[in-house]
Amino acid sequence: MSLIQLVYASRPFGFDEAVLSHILFQARDHNARAGITGALICRADIYLQLLEGPQDAIDALYRNIQRDDRHLEINALFQRPITDRMFPEWAMKDDPAHSWMWTQSQVDDGAVGRASEAEILAVFERVRSHS
Repeated sequence: MSLIQLVYASRPFGFDEAVLSHILFQARDHNARAGITGALICRADIYLQLLEGPQDAIDALYRNIQRDDRHLEINALFQRPITDRMFPEWAMKDDPAHSWMWTQSQVDDGAVGRASEAEILAVFERVRSHS
């Protein structure tokens, strides 16, 4: 089975801990059944999510995310084939976006959209190393 990795960013709409808990509960349940793993970096100004799994499952999930009214300004940053998962044991790992990520003013200024694939993957590598 071939695997892909998709990373997207969006701006939360109505973000609070209850919304985040609901998103994580739904994601973990759905992703475990669909063979999807990944991580969600979240705070009031950004969702940055890495999804990995079979192409058809990732495509279907991303279409659902695009229709989800808890996300604004959804932007796929990159998609690539992978042989190994970065988060093989996590149906959806969450991270509160520690200070090593972009500041809110940098996010507002478009830093995420200008970041290279390597820079974005480095953020998720840090998340993985804190597991």
